[in-house]
Amino acid sequence: MRRETKTWAGRLVAAAVVAFVLASLPYVLYTRSGLGRTLALARDLKSLRARNQDLAAENDRLAREAEALRNDPSAIERVARSDLGWVKPGEIVVDLTEALQAQTKADAQTAVPRAPLAHRR
Repeated sequence: MRRETKTWAGRLVAAAVVAFVLASLPYVLYTRSGLGRTLALARDLKSLRARNQDLAAENDRLAREAEALRNDPSAIERVARSDLGWVKPGEIVVDLTEALQAQTKADAQTAVPRAPLAHRR
């Protein structure tokens, strides 16, 4: 074999080895070293921190509401009126739930039924 052929063959083998190493590098880094798992855990951590922040804000809101219910008569009255349905003496209660249900039923009966669309080919 001539010397020129040996150098080209060596270069070709070296190029193949470099190409193989470069092609297998992402696989080795991503699967074997746990890079994929690390990235997934980082996303989970970010999501959990955001959820924790939301829950902390909700906790603060509920603490303020509880404090208002302990000390603020208007907050107590608001809850008694909305949740328990209490009224003050002399107030007149007008219950419109039956009228609303009747109107909804009438609207449903007068609705025009639609024929299904034919499948076109």
